[in-house]
Amino acid sequence: MKSTLDQIEDIKNHGYSLDFSTVFNHAFENYKKIALYFGLIILVFSVIFFFGLFSVLFALYGVESMSKDFFENFDSQKQSSVQMLISLLGTSVISGLIAPFSAGFLKMADCADKDEEFNVSTIFTYYKTHHFSQIFTVGFIIAIISGAISTIIGAYFNEMGIIGMSILLNLIISFLTYLAIPLVIFGDLKALDALKSCLIIISKNPLIIFALVIVGFIGSFIGFFGCCIAIIFTLAFNTSMTYATYYGIFNMEEEDPIDTIGQSDLE
Repeated sequence: MKSTLDQIEDIKNHGYSLDFSTVFNHAFENYKKIALYFGLIILVFSVIFFFGLFSVLFALYGVESMSKDFFENFDSQKQSSVQMLISLLGTSVISGLIAPFSAGFLKMADCADKDEEFNVSTIFTYYKTHHFSQIFTVGFIIAIISGAISTIIGAYFNEMGIIGMSILLNLIISFLTYLAIPLVIFGDLKALDALKSCLIIISKNPLIIFALVIVGFIGSFIGFFGCCIAIIFTLAFNTSMTYATYYGIFNMEEEDPIDTIGQSDLE
């Protein structure tokens, strides 16, 4: 079986085909296997996160200060250049540390697709493997580029149209790096190789991938329109769509070691 880099080189030279309906059906079948478990995990960790966040805020500022005016004043405070740089680096590091957690959901989708057992510990798989540093780097790079764009535009421009452009640019970055994490964890690529390869993949079939991204996004937020809390169970659809898109492009079948016996002697 060709390595991921070899397959990317083929894609660069010859392109690739990707069938929308096949990917969608694959994503939907995968979603049905992980939706409940995914939703319960998101619910539990969301509660833990917000409890921790407000505990820190209460400890730092006191319960009495937690009001609408406090949050408005906190948001409107002007930061110096040094403060903005520290804030940018801090949020980028946090994004890098969260990235392996997000990658764990892709691992869950992979286990479900292969009918392998998965549990809560599956979500933390990539904190314990050699992939961690590369996943962290991908998350850090994407966050620092997106954050720099938002910080620069937010610091020097206040018009709604300019802010809208910042959001649009960040969405474009998210689109262009859509498959970066799967390329690291499934393709075993280094962070920079994954980011460069992602650009090649997107550029060769942008319309189909864009359509899949949009459908994945809409599918993830269907729960919001039915019942707000149901969104935690529909968010899994975007993970399944990302996994199915990667699967539709790359050959992810593992090579049978029995089949490789004697190949070196025949070549």
